[in-house]
Amino acid sequence: MTDDARERPEPPDDLIDGRTIDELADYLDRGRTPADPGIEGSAACRLALANLTRLSELSASGLRREADRDPDRDAAWISGLLDTIGAEVRSGRDIPISHPDAALRLTLTEAAVRGIVRRAGDSMGGVIMGRCVLDGDVGTPGAVIRVEVTCAMEFPMPVAGTADRLRERIRQALARHTELTVGEVDVTVDDIRMPGDPDAAADADPTEEPRR
Repeated sequence: MTDDARERPEPPDDLIDGRTIDELADYLDRGRTPADPGIEGSAACRLALANLTRLSELSASGLRREADRDPDRDAAWISGLLDTIGAEVRSGRDIPISHPDAALRLTLTEAAVRGIVRRAGDSMGGVIMGRCVLDGDVGTPGAVIRVEVTCAMEFPMPVAGTADRLRERIRQALARHTELTVGEVDVTVDDIRMPGDPDAAADADPTEEPRR
């Protein structure tokens, strides 16, 4: 091993095709102008931009209201979401898709499938997706996998009923866009986002607990 090889620093773990989440967020804030070919030509970067856009849209309403009351908590919560986005946009494993021509090998990346799951939840309204894990052998056609997700919900959405709807939406989205064999879909509600009225918590149903 040469001295140059020994001294060459390893790329940081939090880079997405050579870019940090902060760099991608700044690029998004500039309206993606001037166009950066290095970002626009990277599937991982484009997926991160899409996730950041959804986070920005969600933040514009409910998150801003809560930030006015408890800015420290909200900043930490959004930081956690950014960490999750940074981790999930990495390509991960290849997930095969069948094709009539056996000579063709088609695949989806694990990151793309996590994006499908995230959109299924974020598009519900009142639900903000957190972590998504595909547990099982996604590379073997027909192998049963388990999907594990975390999310936050806006008060006063019914936790159990909303978790059931989210679970079904995830199943439908994966059936529509992938050939994965989905067994269990585990939904963990790890946060309740309060609406703008500071007295709304007084009306909460204490019998409803986060459901998995």
